[in-house]
Amino acid sequence: MNFQLSEEQIAVRDAARNFAKTELLPGVIERDEHQKFPKEQIIKLAELGFLGMMVSPEYGGSGMDTVSYVLAMEEISKIDASVSVCMSVNNSLVCWGLETFGTEEQKRKYLTPLAQGMKDGVLYTGAFCLSEPEAGSDATSQRTTAIDNGDHYILNGTKNWITNGNSCSVYLVIAQTDVSKGSRGINAFIVDKNLKGVVVGGKENKLGIRGSDTHSIMFQDVIVPKENRIGADGFGFTFAMKTLAGGRIGIASQALGIGSGAYELALAYSKERKAFGKEIMHHQAIQFKLADMATEIEAARLLCMKAAWEKDQHLDYTLSGSIAKVFASEMAMRTTIEAVQVHGGYGYVKEYHVERLMRDAKITQIYEGTSEVQRIVISRAVLK
Repeated sequence: MNFQLSEEQIAVRDAARNFAKTELLPGVIERDEHQKFPKEQIIKLAELGFLGMMVSPEYGGSGMDTVSYVLAMEEISKIDASVSVCMSVNNSLVCWGLETFGTEEQKRKYLTPLAQGMKDGVLYTGAFCLSEPEAGSDATSQRTTAIDNGDHYILNGTKNWITNGNSCSVYLVIAQTDVSKGSRGINAFIVDKNLKGVVVGGKENKLGIRGSDTHSIMFQDVIVPKENRIGADGFGFTFAMKTLAGGRIGIASQALGIGSGAYELALAYSKERKAFGKEIMHHQAIQFKLADMATEIEAARLLCMKAAWEKDQHLDYTLSGSIAKVFASEMAMRTTIEAVQVHGGYGYVKEYHVERLMRDAKITQIYEGTSEVQRIVISRAVLK
């Protein structure tokens, strides 16, 4: 085992850290309060090559490894999880899914601008449409339908909780083509946002990650060309599961960043705040909190790195990704709550940042597979 980062990986981490501090920190509280989508910041992220980090340079990507992606996600998430979730969806779900399973034509037409994050000078990102009003953790219960009509499909249905829902240019949509076949009757489609019949619902008013644009998307008799289906007929459910397995590494890294960001703020505050005549870092109650935070963060970081390494080695990372996600997301909740506690009354005030990180942490236990779903995945693996 080698725990040493390469020079390239360190450079990626440092670039992400610098970007977060200089470009994301200013205005992050205002964006959260007003639910302002960070368009300018996402464009600058694209210019750094962070929207297609793992995509081959052949298709406009940066050609980095998954470990570098985890490092960048952690640093961005320390400051603004609303930006990091947009980055995660575009990298882990949309770009990876297209590069791994898309046709050459699909890659040239869609993957290249998605990896670059820009097309014709305009922001160009993707969204992943799986969840529905009655299909969350149970992804087989798709109500969105795609009826085969010769050279095209007719798409109808509603998707919920779609990150990048309004800001994106293209959707990857999971839909039922043949109900009688169950999960084998599900397909995945590339759907341009500007197609007739695509309707974007109102922006969700969320607890956390309030800067990211989360919408419901309605598809009303949308004509999707046959060539926009991803993979063979009936491959959609497998596509979704394989894509989400990698996406969980991204969300685990986001949770890691949220937790480590809160810890760093608590650590710095403990060296400044005085109580009973000395800095609170000298009180054992605070020391123990900081020790527990540091321990759990290090454990979460190693789990994320292991899952990323397995992915880079082309090993089966389904189990390690689920372990990393469930541990990191629950660590993030515990750590952010304790960070607020260390700050005392100031922790409840927006200008100290930790209350926002606490709100942001909660969603990491829910999206891209709840903690309960991760435990199902893990238990099935260990009980084989």
